[in-house]
Amino acid sequence: MNYKETLDWMFAQLPMFQRQGKTAFKKDLTNSIAFSKHLNFPETKFKSIHVAGTNGKGSTSHMLASILQEAGFKVGLYTSPHLKDFRERIRINGEVISKTEVIDFISTNKLFLDTHKLSFFEMTVGLAFDCFAKHTVDIVVVEVGLGGRLDSTNIITPEVSVITNIGFDHTQFLGETLPEIAFEKAGIIKNEIPVVVGEFQEETYPVFKNKAAKMNAPIFLASSDIESNYASDLKGSYQSNNIKTVLKIVEVLKTKNYSISNESVKKGLLNVIKNTGLLGRWQQLNKSPKVICDTGHNKEGLTYVFNQLMKETYEQLHIVIGVVNDKDLNKILPLFPKKAIYYFCKPDIPRGLNEIELQLKCSEFELKGVAYPSVKEAYVEALQTADKQDFVFIGGSTFVVAEVL
Repeated sequence: MNYKETLDWMFAQLPMFQRQGKTAFKKDLTNSIAFSKHLNFPETKFKSIHVAGTNGKGSTSHMLASILQEAGFKVGLYTSPHLKDFRERIRINGEVISKTEVIDFISTNKLFLDTHKLSFFEMTVGLAFDCFAKHTVDIVVVEVGLGGRLDSTNIITPEVSVITNIGFDHTQFLGETLPEIAFEKAGIIKNEIPVVVGEFQEETYPVFKNKAAKMNAPIFLASSDIESNYASDLKGSYQSNNIKTVLKIVEVLKTKNYSISNESVKKGLLNVIKNTGLLGRWQQLNKSPKVICDTGHNKEGLTYVFNQLMKETYEQLHIVIGVVNDKDLNKILPLFPKKAIYYFCKPDIPRGLNEIELQLKCSEFELKGVAYPSVKEAYVEALQTADKQDFVFIGGSTFVVAEVL
């Protein structure tokens, strides 16, 4: 199989959650543990940091990887989903793994994958951990895919566990209340392994505190005593919370004899995009009119995004929006500004919500505009309609941003 055929086969086995939704969700770690054994436990051959959370875990993971690279470590980075190329998920010092590595891994392990019916995500985690072990990386930053407790990545024993924050997302899997969701995220807290909590609410902190006490794990709160004067190339004022979380992680790593200078922290935060290739976080695509895309897609993430948007100056706001069909629109649509011109579209995945349905739902919240059958058509129309002094925002879903990029 060539690279495209290999990816097509992976996508076809048990669908990736991001594309398909609920049918791809696994309720235990049986397959991940079995696959790890089959691969000779690659996750035991490198040190790691485990990052969970509703929002900010991607940015936090990339910031941390960038800092560790600047400090001279050989750094693996595992994140999801990808925006343009599958290999974005698996990087070593910012470079994606080769297509040959993907092809060879699937070819070598195909019988096991077929027999055990591994999901897309389970086999991807196995591929990532196997690559990191073979490349003898010093440390890997591992972003949780979904939740924490039952996530395929939760077979590692990290140096530090991290929970960036808790919000309402994927409630069909993780629970309907903040404490229920916090319980799933707290599933990454391991015995005697320090845990850093970025942001927390009154309802969620007791969940983390109790789990940490049960596991005899020291708990550190990033928001309580960290002051950040550091700048980052990741724009958006909402990144300040992620920076605080990262600084607290660095503080904890230093207690474990990791040599990370203030200069490495400074340079790492200023060069996240260059060092790690991160895309889609308040990313500017055009200057005149100014075009910004952002992958924020739940209530908490979009609140940050629209707070940032309010700081911009423009004549007219244009919003290209598409969402997935299991999104709770009643929670997110009240956040969208009524005075914008909307371009409704459907992301090109099975989970994408039909643009006409989206338009009808948005009209209930006084959001007015025209529906387009594709993201590309909506974006092209927004660019052509907008004057030079206008502002175009693209978002609502990771997949809308991916198609624009």
